[in-house]
Amino acid sequence: MGHDKLRKFRENLTFPCLIQPDASSLIVKGSSGLVLNDYRTKGRWNEDVFRREGPIVLELGCGKGEYTIDLSRRMPSDNFIGVDIKGARLWKGAKYATEHSLANVAFLRTRVEFISAFFAPSEVSSIWLTFSDPQMKSENSRLTSPLFLERYRSFLAPGGIVNLKTDSTFLYQYTLAVCRSNSLNVLVSTPDLYGERDRVLGEMEGRGEAESLFEVQTFYEKMFLRQGYKINYMAFTLDHEGPFVYPEDFDAAFWRSADPRRKLDFQGGDDVFFETV
Repeated sequence: MGHDKLRKFRENLTFPCLIQPDASSLIVKGSSGLVLNDYRTKGRWNEDVFRREGPIVLELGCGKGEYTIDLSRRMPSDNFIGVDIKGARLWKGAKYATEHSLANVAFLRTRVEFISAFFAPSEVSSIWLTFSDPQMKSENSRLTSPLFLERYRSFLAPGGIVNLKTDSTFLYQYTLAVCRSNSLNVLVSTPDLYGERDRVLGEMEGRGEAESLFEVQTFYEKMFLRQGYKINYMAFTLDHEGPFVYPEDFDAAFWRSADPRRKLDFQGGDDVFFETV
C-alpha cells in the first residue's frame, strides 16, 4: 500500500463528517447464522450526525464525493450523505467538507450491501446512483436490481425518489425493465440527458435538483462526455407492494454488446474537482 494512501487513511480518522464503521460490528453471529446488525446512527442521523433537521439524501457509490458536495451547496436545507467503500476516495470529499465547514454533508464508508443497517424506515427522502458499475455479469450486484430496491424500500420515505444517472445504456435499459416488471412510477426517463434538456426540465418542474442535474457533473461524467458518450437519466419511486420481481424481458446479451468498453483517460481529474459546468 502506498504511503500517500496510508496518509489519507490516517487523516480520515480526523474528519468528524466521515463515519467508518468496523465491519465486525455490522456482521454478527445470530442463532441462524450471520446477521446484519443495526449501526448506532440508524434513525438518528439528523440528531446525532448533522445536529439539524432536514431531508436526508443519499449518494450511493459516491467516489470522491463531488456530487454530494455540489448538491449540498445548492440545496442547503437538505442533509447529504455520500456512501462508498474506498477510503482513499472518500478522503477528498471529507477533507473538503471539513475545511469548508459544510454542516449538511457527511460521508459513510461501508459496502452498499450493508446500507439497510444504517437507516430507519422513512429516514431517507431520495437516493442518487451516479455512474454506478453496471455489473453486466452479476445481476444482484447492480444497484437497481430487485435485491437492492428491497433494501432501499426499507428506509426510503413514501414517494421517495431513486435517481439514476449513468453513461451505461446496459444499466439504463435494465433499470427500465425492472421498473416495468414491478409497475414502478417512472417520473422522467431519457437516453440522452443533455440532448433532451428542455423536455427533462419540463417534466421535473418543481423539483429542487432539476438544474443541478445538468450543472453538477461527476469526474466520470466529464470523462465520458469528452469521449462523446450520451448520459442516461431516470427517476422513479419505490411505492410498490409485495416483493420486487426480476425482469424477464431484458435482453442482457443484446444490451451488453451495445455498451462499449469505456476508456479511462483521467485527464484533468483533480484539477476540475468540485467545479461545476
